[in-house]
Amino acid sequence: MTATSLATALADLPVSRASSLLSEAPPLLAGAEVEAGHHPVTEGLRGLLGTGLRRGASYLVEGSTSLCLAMAAGVSQEGGWCAAVGMPRLGMQAAAGLGIDLQRFAVVPDPGSHWLEVVATLADAVEVILLAPEAPVRDADLRRLAARLRQHGSTLIVHGRRWSGIEARFTVTDSHWAGAHTDGRGYLSARHALVTLSGKGAPVTERLWLPGPDGGVRPVDESPERVLRAVR
Repeated sequence: MTATSLATALADLPVSRASSLLSEAPPLLAGAEVEAGHHPVTEGLRGLLGTGLRRGASYLVEGSTSLCLAMAAGVSQEGGWCAAVGMPRLGMQAAAGLGIDLQRFAVVPDPGSHWLEVVATLADAVEVILLAPEAPVRDADLRRLAARLRQHGSTLIVHGRRWSGIEARFTVTDSHWAGAHTDGRGYLSARHALVTLSGKGAPVTERLWLPGPDGGVRPVDESPERVLRAVR
């Protein structure tokens, strides 16, 4: 994927490069090739995703934008392009902390009623798309989008509760924050939660830091000394 092809595909969209939301960005770089069949994921997610995200597939994530970002981080770190559509509250510092390279992260925070067309256009240009859909989608439109994703090998990660034709569903529950002292002082610096993967086989559950004290996403080896249950 080249910077030129991305610019052409996004010319008519209300899109911003994520890095511009923090500071001036250096020139765009070409994305790197990914392994055939799958997009890479970071080491902390390999227990759930194995070889990676299947190219041309859609995944549903319930309960965590952090997990959406973490799933895209492997592609970003390998030099690929990612995008986020319909997620105006997405924190750029959080995205960078989870491993997203903001120089190759296109953001369309408010696509309006044309969000499905925006996603279809991005599928021509980026490897992984994060989407928070604004409304239900007709089955016919979903089939056309799925065909577009397969044609270009782009992976869609939907943050929501319903999406047809998914490869797998991730459900995030039992979330706890860590970092505060018992008297309430201090900062909530890390969170861990149960992540359940439901797909074609038996469900798999793993407790992950989202993010951990070091900012990364990885399995929890032991519970932190001071934990607060997240208020949902």
